[in-house]
Amino acid sequence: MYERILLPTDASAGVDRAIDHAIDAAGRYNAELHVLHVVDADAYGSYPGDEYVHEFEGLESALERAGRDAAETIAERAAEADVPVTTEIRHGRPHEEILRYANEADVGLTVVGSKNRSGEYRRLLGSVAERVARMSERPVTIVKTPVEAA
Repeated sequence: MYERILLPTDASAGVDRAIDHAIDAAGRYNAELHVLHVVDADAYGSYPGDEYVHEFEGLESALERAGRDAAETIAERAAEADVPVTTEIRHGRPHEEILRYANEADVGLTVVGSKNRSGEYRRLLGSVAERVARMSERPVTIVKTPVEAA
């Protein structure tokens, strides 16, 4: 049914259940798992960086390294389950890059993790998962994690 499954990761604990779900689905459908981390350009683009001290060369590099580490960890888990995996790091607005990648890679299913937050929180800030689900022309599964578990 699906040849390629996309798992976007933001390197947070809230995506753990989505990882399990995506690897399981890829195994069941004998599909390739694509793991995508988007370095949020808004996060580092609006930060002056003057007081930021890190072993990497600034906030953008630190965010990219965290995403790369998260993607590699997921790739290792997928390999243990004999699921073929491709990893990708991009820069931009997360929901836009996720949708772009899904179209470019001809993804059949996108599995996104989401923290289960109150309606008030979502109403004020929204969610990448909700934007992806609302704007995607392809199937999207949202795997929720309670905030306490994340």
